[in-house]
Amino acid sequence: MSDFRLTILGSSGALPAYGRFTSAQHLAIRHHQFLIDCGEGCQHQLRRYDLSPQKINHIFISHLHGDHYLGLTGLLFSMHLQRRESDLHLYSFRGLEEILLAQMKHARSSLNFKVILHPLSDAGPELIFEDDHLTVQSFPMDHKIPTCGFLFREKPRSRSLDKSKLTPGIPVEFMSKLRSGEDIMNDQNEVIYRSDDYTLPPRPSRAYAYCTDTQPSDGVLPIISGVDLLHHEATFMEEEKVKARETKHSTAAEAAKVALQAQVRKLIIGHFSARYKDLNVMLNEARNLFPETYLAQEGEIFEIAD
Repeated sequence: MSDFRLTILGSSGALPAYGRFTSAQHLAIRHHQFLIDCGEGCQHQLRRYDLSPQKINHIFISHLHGDHYLGLTGLLFSMHLQRRESDLHLYSFRGLEEILLAQMKHARSSLNFKVILHPLSDAGPELIFEDDHLTVQSFPMDHKIPTCGFLFREKPRSRSLDKSKLTPGIPVEFMSKLRSGEDIMNDQNEVIYRSDDYTLPPRPSRAYAYCTDTQPSDGVLPIISGVDLLHHEATFMEEEKVKARETKHSTAAEAAKVALQAQVRKLIIGHFSARYKDLNVMLNEARNLFPETYLAQEGEIFEIAD
């Protein structure tokens, strides 16, 4: 099983329909478990697919349309009832705090864990999370209200030691320097161990981009360029393109065009309008332009191999 794994919890647009839930995704990268959007019924889906809410420490809410956050209050209260103690980081546009506090005020309730709010901005790309192995970047979408997409990217990795080239005479303290690409010099400033001679190239860093409610935007192309996996909303088909422009959404063909222009490896489309029962017609429309397209259906798992 890959340590970079996306599970689709909800794929529907504004309304749940035909067994499809509203927007929510679970992303596991190494020791992190992230939740991306939290539509109605999200906690039911987490349990359905055996994903522990208590292991989620970061929740990213793309925008404040209800189909992307209405499951959040219930999830937070369930975490509380299960005696969560660890901090929860919540990334959202301003206004969500007011919504959550109003519900807690009238329920005369409070949480027994700390929620740390990180405000998003649609002014431009922004680094919103970073640790030793990973960065998360937000970037603006083109929708009816302020909306962000998210880019999850591994940091460049170290080179690995080529065990077939190592000799007993190499001091252990030199190993980490060689792995970082550093040559070992003697007192005469001569190279005695060259990194390229004793190490293998680093494995490529992996990346996932989440482009939720938006009409196509050229501004996202340099940000998502070359990612391993792209989720791009595809609310409508081309026959409803006028409706897509009115509501600032994308068609399946437009999502495929974005994937093609950004030269991504694999595309998944989601956020489907309730008017479509058979999603294969949307899949075919996208695959006509970008063959490596897949449906973001509930329970589907997409892994990025190491």
